[in-house]
Amino acid sequence: AKQLYAAGDWQAAFKLFSKAAEQGFAKAQYNLGYMYNNGEGVAKDDKQAVYWWTKAAEQGDAEAQYYLGFMYFIAGVAQDHEQSVHWYTKAAEQGFAKAQYNLGKMYNNGSGVAKDVKQAVYWYTKAAEQGHAEAQYRLGFMYQLGWGVAEDHKQAVYWHTKAAEQGYAASQSYLGDMYDNGEGVAEDYVMAHMWLNIAAANGDEYARKNKDILVKKMSPSQIAKAQEMARECVAKNYKGC
Repeated sequence: AKQLYAAGDWQAAFKLFSKAAEQGFAKAQYNLGYMYNNGEGVAKDDKQAVYWWTKAAEQGDAEAQYYLGFMYFIAGVAQDHEQSVHWYTKAAEQGFAKAQYNLGKMYNNGSGVAKDVKQAVYWYTKAAEQGHAEAQYRLGFMYQLGWGVAEDHKQAVYWHTKAAEQGYAASQSYLGDMYDNGEGVAEDYVMAHMWLNIAAANGDEYARKNKDILVKKMSPSQIAKAQEMARECVAKNYKGC
């Protein structure tokens, strides 16, 4: 079935997944839910997606638990943030990074669960350590402001750098600000300009405005150096800049 799916023969894959799902195979149930959700080989049907993901989730399939949590969050069938938290937690406890990140957001916003910024930091950290870029950004932000954790600008720089290296524009922008202000790192206008320039090129309007302010404090040679470094950084795919 997986080979048929990969080859784009969705209808044949759907038939095989259906048979396996009805026999109780959790991964087939997950795949069937996925195909119903995306309308692959069958008409799109969110209720059927939720039905099969529930079957798989109840057998402990982490991906199904995550997607089920997501469906309850976005009202894929019926909006229920408490159910969303329930299923995100199940998947998060199995180490599923997307669920860990979303669970962190639920705790951060008090959605479906009592607001608890320390729990938010806990789950953001779990996801960030697995390389989840948005969790790394959120964690950097939490350390920057001292929300749910002791304020620590060096840790903020560490996590924003992790996200920035994955091309996450908001972290690239914050990193530029931190170099500009000497927060958690030695003040360095060239590095600040480099990151703000990269973030602005990636669509961060805040970075573009801050770069325009920063250049007034820089010499032409500093600006030229920063621009050269930005080109090199992009060529290295943001790694080790």
